[in-house]
Order: sequence, then structure tokens, then C-alpha cells
Amino acid sequence: MKILGIDPGTATTGFGIVEKKQSKLISVDYGVISTPKELDMSNRLLILYEDIKEIIDHHKPDIIAVEQLFFARNVTTAITVGQARGVVLLAAQKADLKIVEFTPLQVKQSVTGYGQATKKQVQEMVKKILDLSQIPKPDDAADALAIAICSSNTRLQ
Repeated sequence: MKILGIDPGTATTGFGIVEKKQSKLISVDYGVISTPKELDMSNRLLILYEDIKEIIDHHKPDIIAVEQLFFARNVTTAITVGQARGVVLLAAQKADLKIVEFTPLQVKQSVTGYGQATKKQVQEMVKKILDLSQIPKPDDAADALAIAICSSNTRLQ
């Protein structure tokens, strides 16, 4: 089973693909989709949609796991992340993928066993769980892998 994890954002969206074989998780691919800040929002969202669609078409995941929008103090940030999430969910729905969503707390709890874990602790566990030689970079990609790992640990599939 292949799981595509997404850490949505307008400027940078992290993606991470893991494959579950029996009880072992294997990192298939990870990275980020970046959009130029000088473009208007509609063009940035179009780039995000096309790149997510390309990742889905190339890797053919069985499930897409997306981080839920958490309460943000900055309303503008919350709105743009919400727009990016919408584009990701649209791409997943159009590809007829099963969609699961997790809060940051659920992801931390699943990956580290502690819901208040630091970003560094989550990254170290992603490295360990996927048997990687180093922590995945950039941070958004590591977060996306953590979301995919969280999905693999649940019975929602």
C-alpha cells in the first residue's frame, strides 16, 4: 500500500510517499512544491494542483493523508493554507483516492508517542522509522512523511 502524505501550504507544500510492505515502511519519494510569491494566488494554486496531480499520476498512491488546518493566530496564513488544502483535496478526489486527515497533534502522537513533541523529535523519528541516513529536508517534506507514517499507523484505511 502506498500512502501520499501532504503538508499543505501556498508557498511550500511538502509531500512524502511511503509504501507499507507487511510491517515495514519504505520511503518512496519526498520533497516540496514551491510556488513563486510574485504570482497571484490563482496561479499559485494552479501550480500546486498540477504538481500534486503529477505526483499522484506518477506514484499512484492508494491513500492520501493530509494535515488538517489547525487554528492559527494569523488569519491570512490560515486562509491561504485552507486554499492550498482545498486544491490538494480536489486533486485527490478527482483521482478517486481515499482521503484521510490528521491534526498536527495526531501526527506527533502517532510518530513519537507524544502529542507535544518538538519538530526535531518528529524529524528524528521519521528518519528512524523509515531507516533513512539523514533527516529529510526541507522540513515540509519531513512533515509530509510524518503524516504518511501517521496514516500507516491507523485503521482508517
